[in-house]
Amino acid sequence: MAFYELRQYKVLPGKMDQWVKFMEDEIIPFQVSKGMVICGSFRHETDESVYIWIRRFESEEHRVKLYAAVYESAYWKERIAPPIPSMLDRSAMVVQRIVPTALSILQ
Repeated sequence: MAFYELRQYKVLPGKMDQWVKFMEDEIIPFQVSKGMVICGSFRHETDESVYIWIRRFESEEHRVKLYAAVYESAYWKERIAPPIPSMLDRSAMVVQRIVPTALSILQ
């Protein structure tokens, strides 16, 4: 069964613009190139520390395969991962797996 991953990050003070640019220029295109389905990317309307994005997976096996393709790659480890701690408080990251209800348009 398909499910979504709703990821909420705490962006360090003054780093939101830099983080969004990094997501849009580096992280999202790279993950999409590996097969990830990115459904949305959001800034909180008033809280400059909150960034949210949503990814869709067809199954747990699909998620495991895509996680390996992304997070075990040399490109991720050498190019993408190193600057992340300068922009995010990773200890405050919240990841939720969510399943659409019967009437959701995100089936």
